[in-house]
Amino acid sequence: MGKRVVVIGSQWGDEGKGKITDYLAEKAEVVVRSQGGNNAGHTIKFNNRKFALHLIPSGIFNPNIINIMANGMVIDPKALLSELDMLKKEGINDYKLYISNRAHLVMPYHIALDELYEEIKQDSAVGTTKKGIGPAYMDKVARIGIRVSDLLNEESFKKSLELSLNFANSILKSYNKLIFNFNEIFTQYKSIGNILRPYITDTSVLLNKLIDENKNILFEGAQGSMLCLDHGTYPYVTSSSPTAASVPLNSGINPFSITDVVGVTKAYTTRVGAGVFPTEFEDDISKKIREVGNEYGTTTKRPRRIGWLDMVVLKHVKRINGLNHLAMTLLDVLTGIEHLKICVSYNLDGKEIDYIPADYNEYQRCKPNYITLPGWKEDITHTTNINDLPENCKLYLNTIEKILMTKVTILSVGPDRTQTVTLKNIF
Repeated sequence: MGKRVVVIGSQWGDEGKGKITDYLAEKAEVVVRSQGGNNAGHTIKFNNRKFALHLIPSGIFNPNIINIMANGMVIDPKALLSELDMLKKEGINDYKLYISNRAHLVMPYHIALDELYEEIKQDSAVGTTKKGIGPAYMDKVARIGIRVSDLLNEESFKKSLELSLNFANSILKSYNKLIFNFNEIFTQYKSIGNILRPYITDTSVLLNKLIDENKNILFEGAQGSMLCLDHGTYPYVTSSSPTAASVPLNSGINPFSITDVVGVTKAYTTRVGAGVFPTEFEDDISKKIREVGNEYGTTTKRPRRIGWLDMVVLKHVKRINGLNHLAMTLLDVLTGIEHLKICVSYNLDGKEIDYIPADYNEYQRCKPNYITLPGWKEDITHTTNINDLPENCKLYLNTIEKILMTKVTILSVGPDRTQTVTLKNIF
């Protein structure tokens, strides 16, 4: 019986999902990306090579894996072509890639609108990557979006582009911004559509056929659950839902198809961009974590904010996703730190709570309640068996498992594929 495994981020993104997805993909036959756009990034390292993917699923490096960009995505065609060119230059030409004809497109004016909206918000700016993702989803919800299928039909594309561009240009013009030329975009993207045509199909039909064939399918997450539009730290969130619950809707499969949910978490916490972050701290230890962990954005290169591990966040994420596996990454980064803190609850106006308030102002007032554990000095980057870890390292892991009531089943002790300890085979 084939497994359908969802890999989700258990924090605010950048948890190392790319590595875990790549690791699990070795036993998968299909890898699916179901939401988001090129505002997300996965860094994958193997054979002393490093690849940054922003749109294409992580299984692309294995010629036997079917890679699907599903209907819940918003796809920048130019960015996709750029990524395909990167693969070609790196000598990666043998792959299977399918793009949903129901996915929406990110157009050049969406990027301009993204910049404008952040400018208008001023101090309330979310800190987006300005890749046009939010405005593309706005057009989708407003029913003026352009879908991948439109690229295959000249009349459909012309009609959809006219409607969408009229709205965008009206907004841009009212703020004295440059407007976009219909003919230039139409000609350019019609040409791009012809290049992408061989990859485009109804991926829902394809996926359900693969499920019927009992294939092992991996659904990879983009961003983290704390950036979920519904369950994250709104309004400092992304424009879609990077949760396991969103996968069926965004892939065109039924909700009973999912068999396992793997939550990827760092051994500490990071966040990029604005927004509340209760366990954030800035001192020599955070600087060390940032440098040793190379905590700079895959897409933006922005320095990530550093915090201690937050179990309130992890419990929230477990509840909304149904985690039954935990994959912990960057455990090796904590080596050499004398005392390690874990946030076990919050203090809100003098009251101890173990949940995340919906009201953003309340969440801002939350102060972390910590327990402190002894650190370890031993190098763990070559560890292949959990029993070989230092006792204090095992104590750290056991404490997390006990609080979350979920077992760590994958442990990453370094960036390479080989630096991974499997405690339970998921596939």
